[in-house]
Amino acid sequence: MTTIWELDFYSRPVLDDNQKKLWEVLICESPSDVKTRSADLFRYSQFFRNTEVNSVSLRSALKAALEQAPNPPDKVRFFRRQMNNMITKACEDAGIPAASSRRTLALNQWIEERSQAYYPTLPNYQAGSNISVTMPAMPAKALPDALIGEKWSFVTLEASAFDEMTDWEIGFSESFPPAMFGVSPKTPIPGLIIYSSRSLPLAAWMSGLELACVRYSSESPTQLVLETGANEGWILANLPTSPLQAEAQSFEMTKQQANRIHFVAVQSDPNSEAFAGFWMMQELNLA
Repeated sequence: MTTIWELDFYSRPVLDDNQKKLWEVLICESPSDVKTRSADLFRYSQFFRNTEVNSVSLRSALKAALEQAPNPPDKVRFFRRQMNNMITKACEDAGIPAASSRRTLALNQWIEERSQAYYPTLPNYQAGSNISVTMPAMPAKALPDALIGEKWSFVTLEASAFDEMTDWEIGFSESFPPAMFGVSPKTPIPGLIIYSSRSLPLAAWMSGLELACVRYSSESPTQLVLETGANEGWILANLPTSPLQAEAQSFEMTKQQANRIHFVAVQSDPNSEAFAGFWMMQELNLA
């Protein structure tokens, strides 16, 4: 089974003895499937003075984490683009591939928990917000011609339905337990199913991306966009009519009610019981 780590290296709202902000490395394991328990996910943290902020310090933290972790990671994800060069170099020096990604769900939740319940308990805590990490959105690109689906549909599944996901026939996938992110079993989870005669190549291509979310773009031309990586987007479908736009708006509303959790799936046709690909996602606010 693939092990993925999520990593952040940034200043925190805590001052050292010289009244300078402390920096912190946070490393946590991504949930691997719907059976993952929060208690089983590896976590590592370490503070540094601002004079120690460099790739050497980060590499030492990675080395310490590797020594403690039950399994080494196959990849490290990070969302903070202004730290790209330092994080990438430290990971390369540690022999771990790094990827800029907005799919840092466990890390985002952990940072929020520490911001609310941990940092305020430390000496020299100084309330305040960090600089925005939002990247300017790039114009959504057209899918490669060979990978455009023939049709698609919006669907919903109760959160409890994902309990059986490990028994489904799926080619490429990534998932997590909805309950880990505060969603009750009866909550409807919205999704988009793409049907394609080239479902396996489409799913394989999507698996090579850092899938962040599916969103409805209401700006003209109205579209369904698959967000990937740090700030990339791909046009899944154009929505030229009012009924299609109403469906997309309903998808967005249901997504918000499910704590922004949703999914995208790829099938060969509507009668198939197998999935070429199935990815659960949560749209994060990384501002």
